[in-house]
Formats: sequence, C-alpha cells, structure tokens
Amino acid sequence: MKQNLITPKRSLNKEMEKLLNEQIVMEGKSSASYLSMASWCETKGYNNSSEFLYKHSDEERGHMLKLFKYVNQAGGHAIQPEITEIKHTFKSLREVFEEVLQHEIQVTKSIHDIVDRCLASKDYTTFNFLQWYVVEQREEETMARRALELFDIIGEDGVGLWTIDQEIGKMHNPQDFVPDHR
Repeated sequence: MKQNLITPKRSLNKEMEKLLNEQIVMEGKSSASYLSMASWCETKGYNNSSEFLYKHSDEERGHMLKLFKYVNQAGGHAIQPEITEIKHTFKSLREVFEEVLQHEIQVTKSIHDIVDRCLASKDYTTFNFLQWYVVEQREEETMARRALELFDIIGEDGVGLWTIDQEIGKMHNPQDFVPDHR
C-alpha cells in the first residue's frame, strides 16, 4: 500500500510534492526559453518583442518561485531545476511566437493534470492554490494567440514585421485579452 502521509510537519503528500517539483521544472524552462527568445529578438532588431519576452521570462520565474514557496511552506522540499535543451536560434519572429503558444498550451495541460490529481487525492488546499495558475494560463494562452493573430492580420511583408513588433510592444496586460466572467 502506497503511503502519502500528512503529518504535523507536512501538509503536502509526497505525490503532490513530486508533481509540483515537476511543474517547477516546467516554469523554470519557460523562464529560460523566453529569455533565450528575448535575446534572439533583440539581436534581430525586434526590440519591442524582446522587451515583451524579457518581462515574460521574469513572470515565469515568479511563477516558479510561487511554487517553490508553496512546496516548502507545506513541509515539502522544492528542488531547483536543472535547465537544459533551451533553443537559442529561430527562423523568424513568427516561429518565436508559435513556440510561445505551444509552450503555454503544454504548461496549461500540466497544470490541469495536477489539478485533477488534487481532486482525486482530495488535496483541496493545493487545488485552491493552483486556481491562480489555472486563470493565469488562460490569460497566457490568450495573449500568445493574440500575438500570433497579428501575423495573419498585418502580414509580414514590407513594414509588416516592424508593425507586428510595435503591436507586441503594446501587449502588457494579459487580463486585457480575457473576458472577466467573475
């Protein structure tokens, strides 16, 4: 029989600790990937996109730290992830934002899987904690989709890429892209 004991020193079971540490890895990779994308954009002259991605990298690190603190405060042990296999070159600005969207979709799936495990194991405290991430991921995916739509709406010919970069520079607040149904 598998034991997932909750003790006076621990309110987080071992399975949930493992899942949250895996999510920490994913958030750390997100931060590193967006940092790499920002650097590539900056070297190609897409200064607004690079600033957007530098900020996004910082946000992802913040998401990782929020998980770190939760795991540790719940009696677990958050583990600093080893970050490898980060892509550093891209074929186009469109490719950068296609990868942002694909990555955000993967993160959303991971968060939803952990939420499902919370419900199955009746870990309502972690379930409640993760609701912030559920909402955040909806905003992140929506913003990534809006960025990609710019390529189709504006087009990449002529001053199109310059215009797209300008528009991405205006995308600061993901809440602006998601209707508030609360």
